[in-house]
Amino acid sequence: MSTVFIIDIACFLSTIFFSILFLQSGLDKLINRSDNIAYFMEYFSKTYFNNYIVLLFWIITLLECVTGIICFFSLFFLLSATTIPMAYNGISIGLILSNITIICLFMGQRIAKDYAGAASLSVYFLISLLGLFLLNFV
Repeated sequence: MSTVFIIDIACFLSTIFFSILFLQSGLDKLINRSDNIAYFMEYFSKTYFNNYIVLLFWIITLLECVTGIICFFSLFFLLSATTIPMAYNGISIGLILSNITIICLFMGQRIAKDYAGAASLSVYFLISLLGLFLLNFV
């Protein structure tokens, strides 16, 4: 197998990973909106986010949904031989948005002093950075 093929597969798999991650998370926030907002109100009750929870909830939900949708549709472009450049642009945007979304989640967990939760996001962040790094070799 060629190196380019392996890199293509790695980019494809990381895009699938973030598509599933963010679509599931964003859709869960939309479907179980009241439960999620109640959870976040408790989670951030002792932080300076306390007065902005609903606004921040909608911002992070939008970020997750947009990131997941871009990653998802990039996969279709990648599978179509005529739209390969568009696919790689979509994957790049999706992975950049993944990093931004993860950083927002990380910041929220650090502010809430959920250090274990914030540390677990490091793995997702590294996967996204690795995807972006490999994308530069295609």
